[in-house]
Amino acid sequence: MSEDRKIALVTGASRGIGKAIAGNLAADGMFVVGTATRPEGAAAVADELGADGTGVVLRLEDEAVVGKTVAEIQSRYGAPLVLVNNAGVTRDNLLLRMTAEQWSDVLDANLTGIYRLTRPLLRGMMRARWGRIVNLSSVVGRMGNAGQANYAATKAGIEGFTRSLAQEIGSRGITVNAVAPGFIDTDMTRGLTDSQRQTMIDRTALGRIGTVEDVAGVVAFLVGEAGAYITGETVHVNGGLYAG
Repeated sequence: MSEDRKIALVTGASRGIGKAIAGNLAADGMFVVGTATRPEGAAAVADELGADGTGVVLRLEDEAVVGKTVAEIQSRYGAPLVLVNNAGVTRDNLLLRMTAEQWSDVLDANLTGIYRLTRPLLRGMMRARWGRIVNLSSVVGRMGNAGQANYAATKAGIEGFTRSLAQEIGSRGITVNAVAPGFIDTDMTRGLTDSQRQTMIDRTALGRIGTVEDVAGVVAFLVGEAGAYITGETVHVNGGLYAG
């Protein structure tokens, strides 16, 4: 591997938006370390990336495990200077019926997980005086969505985290942004009924479901040189489902 080839770490890279992001960054010349929660997922990431990356197993719930995994990545491949926090979970339920476990599971994985992974990677970026961090938010962080109070809360929190961290480390040449997808064609949305899908399409100004490539292209822009003067922002990729 060339010493000047940037290392990118993409969480949740085995499918959907994360898989597309990993592929785009690899195509842009980065060596991509993509994470998955299971060994078979990590193996699929490695197969997909070939010589341009690898897959590792990473669960964000345990800070010690995260720290150990980060140290192993840094030792084997070098310090990641690009981080895409894409991994997330849902545990949908109306708040009246939502259990404490459903609430805490989502906050721990989606919000605290970003803290656990981002923090140990900052030193490498600050040492290099260059870095790119992109956090995946969601349109529901602004709109809200019935049955997703826990998920929406984490996505709104991610945007606040993004703005605050951008102010802390901008002087070191590190940008921090969020990307908020709308209704995107993924495994999650394919589980909706035809009626539910049509309702979302009707609410979207462009009249179509977004693709994972629509989102991945924006992430690639933000981590590339063209996005070097953008930080602390949330970029909405929702086809006009929400404007604000």
